[in-house]
Order: sequence, then structure tokens, then C-alpha cells
Amino acid sequence: MALKDITLGQYFPGHSLIHRFDPRGKIIFTVIYIVAIFLCNSLLSYGVALAVLLILIAISKVPFQSFRKGMKPVIFLVIFTALLNLFYTSDGTVLWSYGILTITVEGIWRAGFMVARILMLIACTLLLTYTTSPITLTDGLERLLRPLKKVGFPVHELSMIMSIALRFIPTLIQETDKIISAQKARGADFDTGGLVQKAKALIPILIPLFISSFRRAEELAVAMECRCYHGDDGRTSLRQLVMHGRDWGLVVFSLALCAGIVALRVLGL
Repeated sequence: MALKDITLGQYFPGHSLIHRFDPRGKIIFTVIYIVAIFLCNSLLSYGVALAVLLILIAISKVPFQSFRKGMKPVIFLVIFTALLNLFYTSDGTVLWSYGILTITVEGIWRAGFMVARILMLIACTLLLTYTTSPITLTDGLERLLRPLKKVGFPVHELSMIMSIALRFIPTLIQETDKIISAQKARGADFDTGGLVQKAKALIPILIPLFISSFRRAEELAVAMECRCYHGDDGRTSLRQLVMHGRDWGLVVFSLALCAGIVALRVLGL
């Protein structure tokens, strides 16, 4: 997997309906949708959740290939989780057994549902970050968590940390790609050898990357100090977020979706 294929933290500018939604509405929808995914327990409920997600992806007009690339880093986790559910589920009709490993009909269903759950969860999160700029996403999260300020929770600081992290993920990926290309041009080999040799080969990558990261962090700190940044005290926002009718409609739709999946679970459908 090439580093350029990692799309985590990227924002795809656009003018679709999904892009125009208030970030608070999209955050609330994402949270409720994730809850709904974990409540799914049948083909019908998973099918409803998947259909909703695919419709939203189509409306967003973000290339589907971007979602595929965004899921590449978690393929190992998905496969590992599927194998655990496949071989260590003892309930149901046994299809194959060898020692402690057992494949049952229930294990196949459970593995399939778990894979679908993880992929839909990741796709929904990617839809949020692809259609919302880091600054707007930070503003929305800060507004949602504003009531926690009354109990001393550092809402602004947390939002700022998240914004900076999302902003610099693509930058660090590009920096890593450049360092790898430069080391390969000097004769470095990252593909051959055993596990220990591959780990040692990463040292010429990690050291320049850490140095570059600390230099960028220092430059950012100096820039923020030069602009008289002092945290949340007396700070105003350039863009004032306003929840319109379509945003409240998205929230109501997410609640209706979750309620519908709960109803399917209760009815055993």
C-alpha cells in the first residue's frame, strides 16, 4: 500500500447537500449512525443501514475510490476480526473442526456482520471528514461540547488539538513519502530481509520524520504566539454556525433510522 493512497484527514471541497450541512448536524448523525450499526443484528437491518450510507455517499459526490483507499489501512484489522469470529464461534451447526478451530454457520454469519459493521463505521467516519473541512469540524465539535465548559472541561483545547492533528496527517504522510523516496535514491532497501532487518531499515525514516515533525510543531507554536493566540479567552469565530431546517431534518432522520433499527431488532426481523 502506497502512502499516497492514505486519504485519512483529507477534505474534498464540494457544493453537495452533504457539504452544506452544518457540522454539528453531521457529527450528531455520525454518532447516532454508529450506535445504529451496533444495534443491527439481521440482514434486513444491515441492509437498511448500508442503503442509507450508500445514498449519502452518492449525494456527497465524493469519489467512491477515495473511500476504498481510506479503508486500506484497516484491512488487516478487518481480516483479523473476521477470522476470530469465524474460528472461535462454537454456537450453531458445525461445518468444520480441527483442534480448537471450529467453523460454524453462526460463526460465518457473525464474521460477515462484524466485517460489514467495521466497514460501514469507517465509511461513515470518512464521509464526515471528506465533506467537512478540519476548521469547520473543529468549530462544530466545540459548539457541541460547549456545555462541558461549566465543569471545567477544556473544550477549546481539545478541539484545537483535533484540528491540528487532522490538518497535519496529510502533511506527515507526504513528508514520509518524500523521506522514503530520498532514502531509496541513496540505496536503502525496505522490502527485503527479515522482520528485524525491516525494523532497522525504518530508523533512517523515523529519525528525519520526528525531526521534521518537531520543527513543524515549533514553527506552528511561534506562528500562534506571533498572532497573540491565548486559548479560548475572548476568542471569536470567523464563521457563525447556524442550524437550518435541513440540519434539523438530518438529526431527525438519524433518530428515525436508529428507532427503525431498534424496532427491527425487537421484532426479530
